[in-house]
Amino acid sequence: RFKPDTKTASGLFLPTSATSATLPEATVIAVGPGLPDRSGKLVAPSVSAGDRVLLPSWGGNSIKVGEEEYFLFKDSDILAKIKE
Repeated sequence: RFKPDTKTASGLFLPTSATSATLPEATVIAVGPGLPDRSGKLVAPSVSAGDRVLLPSWGGNSIKVGEEEYFLFKDSDILAKIKE
């Protein structure tokens, strides 16, 4: 997940109350092989590493590796891919 900027492009500093919440978007770091459907056929994930995605504000599992915090989401929990 991304943390909002504390300074605007024009140089204005934003108050902590406006920047304390994380944005509901993230960059995909890694994906698994997919999940089997009802017939047992493997269905590939809809995202790949490097994609920017929109996430729900709830759910996901948080894990910490060293100093970094990561969030795990199911493919079905991802709301949208962000194309720039």
